[in-house]
Amino acid sequence: RCLMWLRVFTVFLPFVVGAGLGLKVTVPSHTVHGVRGQALYLPVNYGFHTPASDIQIIWLFERPHTMPKYLLGSVNESVVPDLEYQHKFTMMPPNASLLINPLQFTDEGNYIVKVNIQGNGTLSSSQKIQVTVDDPVTKPVVQAHPASGAVEYVGNMTLTCQVEGGTRLVYQWLKNGKPVHISSTYSFSPLNNTLWIAPVTKEDIGNYSCLAKNPVSEMESDIIMPTIYYGPYGLQVNSDKGLKVGEVFTVDLGEAVLFNCSADSYPPNTYSWIQKSDNTTYVIKHGPHLEVASEKVAQKTADYMCCAYNNITGRRDETRFTTKIMVLLSICLPFPIAGHEDALDDFGIYEFVAFPDVPSVPRMSSRTAPASDGVSGQDLHCTIYEVIQHIPAQQQDDPE
Repeated sequence: RCLMWLRVFTVFLPFVVGAGLGLKVTVPSHTVHGVRGQALYLPVNYGFHTPASDIQIIWLFERPHTMPKYLLGSVNESVVPDLEYQHKFTMMPPNASLLINPLQFTDEGNYIVKVNIQGNGTLSSSQKIQVTVDDPVTKPVVQAHPASGAVEYVGNMTLTCQVEGGTRLVYQWLKNGKPVHISSTYSFSPLNNTLWIAPVTKEDIGNYSCLAKNPVSEMESDIIMPTIYYGPYGLQVNSDKGLKVGEVFTVDLGEAVLFNCSADSYPPNTYSWIQKSDNTTYVIKHGPHLEVASEKVAQKTADYMCCAYNNITGRRDETRFTTKIMVLLSICLPFPIAGHEDALDDFGIYEFVAFPDVPSVPRMSSRTAPASDGVSGQDLHCTIYEVIQHIPAQQQDDPE
């Protein structure tokens, strides 16, 4: 009887696929992915608009290049299974859906359902569902080689994604949560489970992970950050006090200034401070910080240099700077500045530049300052100064 149904179905299948204007068989999806060892349900719906005396449902299974095999069938509510599969496939008519339990790799293939309606005539319609069977993906593990790291522009890095369980695996690499694409430095193995970075650069630093997936599951590895040695970059010197203009630090007399030398580098740089004096240079300190007490500086101007060295990359950088000690002079002007009759006109910021006391520079003749408020006059011997006035910007009056 089973063989007879199979032959009848095989002969009339090309005809009935498009037949049945009053009968419609539908499935939610023509491809269903199942997990090995679990049950798989193939839902089927059908409907018709004509009186029916009998409803026949038939399920067949086929693999590529093979003839369909009869699994089970029913007439109304009576199920007729193939004895070989009677404990594996279940159907509860008039529902045409099929339950496969448990699912094995050998169950992968095409499942064909055919519905026949017997009334004034016979209506037939069928659908085909492709079933795939897979093992779930286990959590991937990413390994970096060399594990000790690579030097920027010199070394290469290989990241390998290893997965113990899962079938039909597809790999995707992520950097900082975003997909990694082929570029001038990134390339992949044919299966995409290996990522090559050649050569490594500072821009390649980040959080890498591997996403492994198949039709039934996906898992992402833990994040790995490859070790990349680079630098030094952006070497600069800053101070906690004083005024910096370009490469010159202006320091008040008697003020202790702490200089800090920094550069972007991995591993961290080693720093050396070098001072230039009397056309000779010598190392005065190691480390990122240098404290200079201006009263201990023999000259009012001193030249320094900070050197940064990365002992892994073998690269170094240096920056030079100069310190100038500023002497503040308190000058008393016993008379108004020429051309300023009102003392308010003399308000401002003055810069005094002293000329050296040498014979070529004239000195003001001695004179007696006028006595005032009971203070007797006295002789003043003054050095000539160039006086530069900086008048502060006038604040606008409040319109209110």
